[in-house]
This record gives sequence, C-alpha cells and structure tokens, in this order.
Amino acid sequence: MKLGVNLGYWGAGNDQDNLALAREADRLGYAVCWAAEAYGSDAATVLAWVAAQTQRIDVGSAVFQIPARTPATTAMTAATLDSLSGGRFRLGLGVSGPQVSEGWHGVRFEKPLGRTREYVDIVRLALSRQRLEYQGKHFQLPLPDGPGKKLQLTVHPVRAEIPIYLAAIGPKNLELTGRIADGWLAVFFAPQFAADLLASIEAGRKQAGKDLAGFDVVPTVPIVVHDDVEQAAELVRWYAALYIGGMGSREQNFYNQLACRMGFADAAARVQELYLAKEHRNAAAAVPFEFIDATSLLGPADRIAERMKAYAEAGVTTLSVSPFAASLDDRLAALGTASEALRAAGLADPEGK
Repeated sequence: MKLGVNLGYWGAGNDQDNLALAREADRLGYAVCWAAEAYGSDAATVLAWVAAQTQRIDVGSAVFQIPARTPATTAMTAATLDSLSGGRFRLGLGVSGPQVSEGWHGVRFEKPLGRTREYVDIVRLALSRQRLEYQGKHFQLPLPDGPGKKLQLTVHPVRAEIPIYLAAIGPKNLELTGRIADGWLAVFFAPQFAADLLASIEAGRKQAGKDLAGFDVVPTVPIVVHDDVEQAAELVRWYAALYIGGMGSREQNFYNQLACRMGFADAAARVQELYLAKEHRNAAAAVPFEFIDATSLLGPADRIAERMKAYAEAGVTTLSVSPFAASLDDRLAALGTASEALRAAGLADPEGK
C-alpha cells in the first residue's frame, strides 16, 4: 500500500502550510498529493504550483468538478498539467452536488451517471489526440447544426494514458467507477464496511472484462497523532459534522446517506438536524466517536500502524492521509508518523511509486 496526502482546499489562510506539506510528502516518498475544489480555489492552479515545487510526487485532482468544465477543457488542463509536471498528473473527477452544480455553475444536476460516462468518454478521446467527434445523449461534438469542426488536441501529454479516478459514494456510481475509471477516490472509508462498496466496484470491473488488479482504491483518511484516541477524535468532529450535516440539502446529502448505510442512521439524522439549524457545535458533538474512529487514523504510531493493516486488508492500494493538527509542525510530524507506521506495518513499497 502506498501513501498520499490530501491538501484539501487552498486559500483558507494556510497556503504556505499546504505547500510545506506537499514538499514534505515529496521528501518522504509519498506517491501522490491531491488538491480539492468546491466554490473557492480551483484545483488545477494549485496543482501546477505544487508540481513546480516538488520533484517526484504525483499531483492529482480530488476532484475537478464535472459541471465546472467542458470535457474538452478538462482534457486540455490534464494534458497541460501532465506536460508541466513531467508525467506526474492524475485526473480525479466528480459530479459535485446539486447545490454547487446548479447554484454555482448553473448546470442542472440531472442524469449524473449518464453525464459522467459520456464526460469520461470524451476526455479520453480528446487525450488520445484523435479528432473529437462524439454523439451522446448529453454531449454532441461538434454540434450538429453549426460551423463546429472536428478538432484535435495540440498538446502532447507525457504519457499515452493519464489515469482517471472518480469520486463515488452510492452503489450505482461505484459500479460505474469500476467500469470506466482507473481508480476510486473514497471518503469516510471504514475497513469494516468496505466489502459492499468494493463489491460494487468489482461488479463494474467485470462488466468491462476486468478484475481489481491494477485498480487504485484511494480513500482520504484524517490522521491525528495523539496518545489519547478520544482527544484525537475531537479534531475531526467538525469536519465530519460539516459533511454529514451540511454538505447538500436535507433531501440530498450523499455523505449523510453513506453514514446511514454504515449503520449510523439515527446519529446522521441528528447531526443533520442540528447542522441545518446552525447549531454547529452541537452537531459536531453529536457525531459518534465510533464513526470518527472507523473512518480515521487516530492515536499513537503503533495504533495507526494496526489501522493501516486493516485498510490494506480491506483492499486499499493508496492511503491518502489528511493531517489534522493545530500547528504546521504537528501536521508535518503526522506525515512522518504515517510513513513510519506504514513501514512498521510491513506495508511499505520498497520500490516507492
């Protein structure tokens, strides 16, 4: 199992801290550094900045929002980043959610599976440098009733194929991910609840005539190094409450639905009720410790090493950690602890990436 680091969103006053994390992960031999976007910083600019100041580590979007860019623009950006980074770019994509898609990008959040399938088709076609022609239900290139031409990407990516990852939560989206992607970007991944999720991925792989060999399973996992596990969990509560309670509407919150499928339905409903009522502190307090512990790396190094074994046994191939700590020094130290724990668990790849 390899290690990655997820920087989250840029522009929250911690920009230089995040760059320091990326550089430290590069020094430690981490495989990949991910950056996110919502309705603030865009991931492409961040990844170009990070790639320019690192040497070996891959840079990946976790994720580029599908409603934010045409598939051709995504292909252009991916090819450019791959060229600038010397072949170190990984393309992670996600549909976002209805509030961001329709409220920020002005794109209807409808038929997300069909749109994702066609979007990935077009991105791959464009990156292959064939003349772009596609007639689908959601995308038609060139448009059939105008002067559009069949154009060809002029940039040459370093690699013949740039790996494509999908962020997926629900069973149908997981199956689609297995069928059309090279990897899965997971969130709130708990080893003890992973079998059903990976079964959906595997079903999609079988539809494509493939198995899980070579498929990258990449959860982002909070890490807090502390002797007291319950105190460590306190640093993750606000993050968990934001996603379970506030990411999406009452009727359509994919993270809340995931918590329900994991057996935390009553708690998830309570967290959402409090969060939407703007009782954020109470919402954080209502997140069960068991949920946080199941989806995080908490405690001293030896406990983190044991938890890493559980992630590897559950099928994780790249474990992307997100350090939670009050200071940059502690966040940097957490990256070192994770690297040491991976070796202590006997999981480190002797050949690196």
